[in-house]
Amino acid sequence: MTNKLTKTSTKKTPTKTSPKTKLTSASDVSSDEKTIVLTTKVGVVGLGIMGSSIATNLHAAGFDVFGFDPSKEQQKLLKKVGITICAQVSQVAQSCDYILLSLPSVYALKAVSEEIAANAKKGTIVAELGTLPHDAKEAARVLLATKGIILLDCPLSGTGAQAITRDLAVYASGDKKAITKMDSVFEGFARARYNVGEFGQGMKMKLVANHLVAIHNVAAAEAILLGAEMGLDANQVVEVIGDGAGSSRMFQVRGPSMANRTWNVATMKIEVWAKDMHLIGEAIKSYNVPAPLFSSCMPIYHAAAALGHQKDDTAVVYKVLENWSTSAVKKAPIKSTKKVSKS
Repeated sequence: MTNKLTKTSTKKTPTKTSPKTKLTSASDVSSDEKTIVLTTKVGVVGLGIMGSSIATNLHAAGFDVFGFDPSKEQQKLLKKVGITICAQVSQVAQSCDYILLSLPSVYALKAVSEEIAANAKKGTIVAELGTLPHDAKEAARVLLATKGIILLDCPLSGTGAQAITRDLAVYASGDKKAITKMDSVFEGFARARYNVGEFGQGMKMKLVANHLVAIHNVAAAEAILLGAEMGLDANQVVEVIGDGAGSSRMFQVRGPSMANRTWNVATMKIEVWAKDMHLIGEAIKSYNVPAPLFSSCMPIYHAAAALGHQKDDTAVVYKVLENWSTSAVKKAPIKSTKKVSKS
């Protein structure tokens, strides 16, 4: 499909080693291109927070979307949208030339890859979109390659909230021709695609991105709390600071949730984020990189989990810091140490 410049992509042009494809919106696609889209069957395995939005946007863009998820609730939700829900991964594999994987674990990737290897036809292109260990992705790539199926490592930059609005970037790595063939699919759910090199480079880039997300998320919470403790309105802090030099993408994305205390509506759950934090920590250790900022934010996420916020959004780190603040300590009830005399 034709790559057009859009207002959603205003960053400096990347180097030749990391070519960026600036993707179009569905409304920008020509009639001939729409005909191609309508004849393209795309499978989405994993219809959770990210996968459901990806499938929905692909359907809205005109693709014939086949989806699978073990959750009956997600199946019903996506069926209402117009997605063809399959009872097994094998049905997705048999029906589609392009398959996207949005999976929660190494175990899920292994099981799904085996099903695809046994059922997909030669030449099928599969893009693994998750944040999973390189070894697991490489094992899946080798398995699928024995059947003539191409696996790409394509983690995404963006939250669940950003996935809804198609505000995602794809860090694509692997077979160059296969990546180019997938561009029309990427256009259906993302604003940009970067080709970052050989298979596995996508995950490395994703770890760099998530390293910053981890730090900026806590920094945003700390800054908003500082404003609140000084008597400023939290929502006004988000609005004003979000438009200034001190802002970050995480401040803009998660700041409103912190200010409005809506972290119960999760776009990245603490329990899922723990996996990403572990992978970042392993990379830092493996390459012996000094990381004082990342190390300082880890206990805050651990505290959020320990306090029972596993299902909440990572914006809940604001609550953790708030609980540690001086004003919170002052408000806490003081337990009486006075002994009650026995009669």
